Amino acid sequence: MLRGNVGFRRLWVARSVSFLGDSLSLVALLLYVEAETGAALAVALLLLAGDFTPGLFGAFAGVVGDRVDLRKVMVGCDVLQGVLVVGMAVSLPPLPVLLVLVAVRSLVAQVFQASSRSAVPALVSDRELETANSALGAGTHGLDAVGPLVAAGLFLVLDVRGILFIDAASFFASAVLLSRLPSLPPAVKEEKTGFIEDARAGLSYIWRAKVVRVIGLGFFAVVAFSGVDDVAMVFLAKDELHAGDSSAAALYAGVGIGLVVGYALLTRFAGSAKMLPLLVVGFAITSAGNLLTGLAWAVWAALALQTIRGLGIAALDVGINTHLQRVVPANMLGRVFGNLYGAIGLAAGISYVFGGLLLQHTDARVTFIAAGAGGLLAAGATAVALARQ
Repeated sequence: MLRGNVGFRRLWVARSVSFLGDSLSLVALLLYVEAETGAALAVALLLLAGDFTPGLFGAFAGVVGDRVDLRKVMVGCDVLQGVLVVGMAVSLPPLPVLLVLVAVRSLVAQVFQASSRSAVPALVSDRELETANSALGAGTHGLDAVGPLVAAGLFLVLDVRGILFIDAASFFASAVLLSRLPSLPPAVKEEKTGFIEDARAGLSYIWRAKVVRVIGLGFFAVVAFSGVDDVAMVFLAKDELHAGDSSAAALYAGVGIGLVVGYALLTRFAGSAKMLPLLVVGFAITSAGNLLTGLAWAVWAALALQTIRGLGIAALDVGINTHLQRVVPANMLGRVFGNLYGAIGLAAGISYVFGGLLLQHTDARVTFIAAGAGGLLAAGATAVALARQ
């Protein structure tokens, strides 16, 4: 597909480049905030600004792509993100200003992601959607997973400013590539409505389309339970498994390894699978991976289980995106993706807060087991609800 479809190849390269740059800048900003403030709360606020804040505007993020040519939306979002990152690099602002810039950039990224997912069905045939989404996942989340390793190497020769400039360059390069896509105009609407009305119509569609609603609620519940694993992992490695810094870092790489392997397998075999069962299996595997990680007796066992969890994340990602691209009307697709992934950002923020409180009052093992058990319940409820439809 990458060899034979020029438009899809440009989208794939553009998204891969910008995702890699994003992962580099996240590491750089986390280290900058920690060095400047020395406060764990400041680091948590940075993560919340990037994940939670855009979710508050998810209902509006997809409206832009449903009203404007998708190529123009994606190019504009990349240019604006590049400008914002240049501003961060030049000024290295104090924490309050930095949080605002990160929140605004994340909101623009939310608009871009909704539009880029909506563009896939316009660039590939229906029978190629599974392969296309798997390839996009490998190029984006796969590179996102290795970003911290690349950042570690770059910090040997660059400082925070230098890495932020690289991130900005990745956005500008992505914009150039996307500008060479064919025009991707919005679907024709029968009547013109306002921005607020369009956002409300997107929410109304999700509530009326029962299968879409079940998928969204199930995805939200799984992430609300499992998002805390990012916080709890280092405590599991050091306190429960008595490992060092390098072993803790290796555990974080486990999901990335599983993602790369999972997407590679799905590019080959997803075409023969049904998407609704695939996403439910993905929910179950990622949740079971967390539950069993809480029972792990050694670092290598926890690493293997987190790798398996990465396989589940790849499966649910391809299953959800492909099914929605097939069944949601073209003039509503951007709003569905904007609302869905905006809600996932909110779910991650909820998981950080309540999971962090559970971790504080218990330990990492209990937190992982509770997260996994809750995710499995959510996966089971999603399977039952989908079967009834």
